[in-house]
Amino acid sequence: MPRKRRARSPLNPQNFLKRRRVDAAPGFIGGDNCVNIQNTFLPPNPLANLPLNDSRLLNNNVINLPNRPAPLEDDENDHLIFQYGDFIQNRYRLTEVLGEGTFGKVVKCFDTYRKKVVALKMIKNVRKYKDAAKLEINVLNKIKKYDPSGKHLCVSMLDWFDYHGHMCISFEMFGQSVYEFLKDNQFHPFPISQVKAMAYDLCYSVNFLHRNRMTHTDLKPENILFYNSANDVIFNFAKGIALKHVRNPEIRLIDFGSTTLDHEHHSTTVSTRHYRAPEVIMELGWAQPCDVWSVGCILFELIMGVTLFQTHEDREHLAMMERVLGPLPSRMTSRSRTKFFDTGDRLVWNDNTSEGRYVRKNCKALYKYIPREERGNPDWENLFDLIRKMLIFEPNKRLTLTEALRHRFFNTVKNF
Repeated sequence: MPRKRRARSPLNPQNFLKRRRVDAAPGFIGGDNCVNIQNTFLPPNPLANLPLNDSRLLNNNVINLPNRPAPLEDDENDHLIFQYGDFIQNRYRLTEVLGEGTFGKVVKCFDTYRKKVVALKMIKNVRKYKDAAKLEINVLNKIKKYDPSGKHLCVSMLDWFDYHGHMCISFEMFGQSVYEFLKDNQFHPFPISQVKAMAYDLCYSVNFLHRNRMTHTDLKPENILFYNSANDVIFNFAKGIALKHVRNPEIRLIDFGSTTLDHEHHSTTVSTRHYRAPEVIMELGWAQPCDVWSVGCILFELIMGVTLFQTHEDREHLAMMERVLGPLPSRMTSRSRTKFFDTGDRLVWNDNTSEGRYVRKNCKALYKYIPREERGNPDWENLFDLIRKMLIFEPNKRLTLTEALRHRFFNTVKNF
């Protein structure tokens, strides 16, 4: 029976309930309520409604709870068992779960030493996740060494420790992730003025990694946090909906668990599906240009509110790329070790199947995505020119982020 699918629309509320990332690479997701954990049981949180400067939060008598350490027990999924108000290291009071992933949990804590709220990433007591956490700590130490002031907008590690087999890393607390903000806003796109500011910050931050011989490899809206996601609610009379408008579009880059140094082993597959570069799918090897591809996909999502390549299968993903960007170059297809291409180095794809009709219906040439009323607008034209240069198929011809920062789209951005 042919498959029935529809492209995700930012105005279709039924799509909010669908799983958006079925094969996302595991990683840190921070911010306020940045992960859907509705199926996870959480005990009542006595601290949830307290202001951060409440005296009960600044001492060791939070709502008459004892100053007790977290019990040294793990659940069946290897998460540390704890209750709100428990202490770790006799320093961090656990107050709220921010998110949960395959790696472990991110918990909002009050650091009694620094007298501030922090995010604590608590890794499962599993060898492979502990080893990955040690690699992330190594990257975070390098970032701290190269950028001690945090000027380059990468999240800074405050502390790390091993708590009875659970690697823990503390970070400064920031706002919501860009993806969660989009979702809460019914996937309504950001204004182009804010997209410009966010795009510059993102290029600036990732370029810092590239200049220091690092590749992030997992860039996506979930791994970009607003510095402060305070917002104003504005009613859109044309669409009849209330929309949030973030006051400050400044961002921070997070989740360096998959970051790879230039001299380290490069695994075959990296990046979350929707932001994965063609050279990764075709198993041609990858380097820093794969990050640039991810940035291009993110910029499209910020301005349009939807992902550019909404797919979960490699061959279909390549067919979408050809539909949006033109034919894949034979210089790449002839070297691919995958079975996606025929003897003439062309993608094996049938437009008359249900998959082919889906791609034909939901994908079009990149510049046709510019809204009719914005065609001729210099900002929109320049943004899509930047995106197109970031989505050049051949990595050695793709725009570098140093070049991107000099693109005319950013002429009116105030440099750091």
